[in-house]
Amino acid sequence: MKYLVVFSFLLTFIACKKEDKVAREIAEIPINFDVERFDIAFSEATPETLPELKKDFPFLFPAHFPDSVWVNRLSDTIQLELSNEVKKAYPNFVKEKNELKVLFQHLTYYFPSFKTPTVITLTSDVDFKNKVMVTPDKLLIALDNYLGENHHFYVGIPAYIKSGMNKESLLVDVAGAYAAEFTPKATKRSFLASMVYYGKLLYLKDMLLPKTPDYLKIGYTDEQLAWAEANEDQIWRFFIEKEMLYDTDPKLKERFINLAPFSKFGLQLDNESPPQLGQYIGWQIVRQFTQKNTVSLPELLVLDEETLFKQSNFKPRKP
Repeated sequence: MKYLVVFSFLLTFIACKKEDKVAREIAEIPINFDVERFDIAFSEATPETLPELKKDFPFLFPAHFPDSVWVNRLSDTIQLELSNEVKKAYPNFVKEKNELKVLFQHLTYYFPSFKTPTVITLTSDVDFKNKVMVTPDKLLIALDNYLGENHHFYVGIPAYIKSGMNKESLLVDVAGAYAAEFTPKATKRSFLASMVYYGKLLYLKDMLLPKTPDYLKIGYTDEQLAWAEANEDQIWRFFIEKEMLYDTDPKLKERFINLAPFSKFGLQLDNESPPQLGQYIGWQIVRQFTQKNTVSLPELLVLDEETLFKQSNFKPRKP
């Protein structure tokens, strides 16, 4: 027994040393990028300076809109208030830029083909479905979607959506957008394939945001994550007993994968449950796979869902 304890200690020590070495290597990666505050530039523009602004940011001015649309927007009272609220919440973007730098260092370490983008901040009339947009050379962040879940601009938006409209969600959303860029779509239409695909996205957040709490990565509260962990065995048993794993019914994604107020088991406990429990289980499957198999991150992301699941030998945690 004494030797087992010593061996276990040595394995933990070696793993920690390896993690420290990786962290040092990531921290030494040089990253340079610009943040362009289009939100501020537009709020300070005039009809006379608008042509110059269009020249600097042509991709933000669709050609089918006449200049009159933008001129009217410059004096629109709601737009002006929105811009002022964003300026108050993000007067300099220094903290956010430093956090993005660390994220870009992690992306560069794991994906050498990654090209550091120009970061452009803007407002989007609170288009919460498109908070973050990624292109090969640009990262666009609509800051009016990160003013805090109790902001008066968000009145009427469902609570389960508003909960992700705060400053601490910004970096997580950016990491999620890049995770989707580097992770191939699921190869099959089964519920299991969807679970593992979203599990890969969440595991990639583990790697890109090692200091971010798990509840933020999946968009839960502390209490919701605790519920999922305490009921992991029961959730998995429900999926197995109902023979859901290889079912291709799209309603399963609506019930357990897509963002919603809660997961839909069709039981009395539904209102108590957090949403997206299929994603949560997929996350645990991918985590257990990585604990039992040695593969690079790019290799993990392209591995087919069935092989990953079988080699994970997944066992849910017991209460």
